Amino acid sequence: MKSYSELTSEASGMTIHDMPDDQKPREKALACGIGSLTDAELMAIVFATGIRGKSVLRMSEEIIEANDGHLSLLTALDVKELCKRFKGIGPAKALTLLAGLELGVRAARDAARLEAERKALTSPKIVWDLMHENLAGLEHEEFWVLYLNQAGKLIRKELVGRGGLSATVADVRLILREAIMNLASAMILVHNHPSGNLTPSPQDIALTRKIKEAAAYHDIRLNDHIIFTDTGFYSFHNEGRMPD
Repeated sequence: MKSYSELTSEASGMTIHDMPDDQKPREKALACGIGSLTDAELMAIVFATGIRGKSVLRMSEEIIEANDGHLSLLTALDVKELCKRFKGIGPAKALTLLAGLELGVRAARDAARLEAERKALTSPKIVWDLMHENLAGLEHEEFWVLYLNQAGKLIRKELVGRGGLSATVADVRLILREAIMNLASAMILVHNHPSGNLTPSPQDIALTRKIKEAAAYHDIRLNDHIIFTDTGFYSFHNEGRMPD
């Protein structure tokens, strides 16, 4: 009996209609579940049709092979680059593929966000993961506040300040107003350093102290202040720098 890979290789020269039913991507997905499909078979379903002289499955296999099997490399391409690299692929097919890939990226990002939001924010790493979609790759500073309930779970995250390359301004009154309106029991401050430097500035230290003192008057805890960069983070709490 021939292996599945041998059958797939033979099927590459066929049209989808010529393939046995148990090898057709749609039929296979219906019978065995969408998770049973290879990357090429999933892509074939997205494309729906092939190009002149080439089945949709073979076309999909060649696109994946050209990227060494890494679907993630395709997400960096735009429509013009896809059309240029793969002969026979027009703007419509390129857009269809990129839309499917973008949905996958967004679904993974959303799943990570939901997982983080359901966790108690008990470590800087959890916060860093949560804020990645908001702060990664920025060329300017942003200042965010995470408002937490008594169990340390996220109620709301709020952008409270936006600045330039090296500084941002956060209004303590607005931060406390949002905390009170959201019935927050605690807060975590997060801001990014586009330079990649994890060392807190004197302004960072002074602002942390000011917010902690103001929050204490309302029985709201300041759990941490985290400096975010694309490659790591600095935690005031972990480094013993939280004001007394």
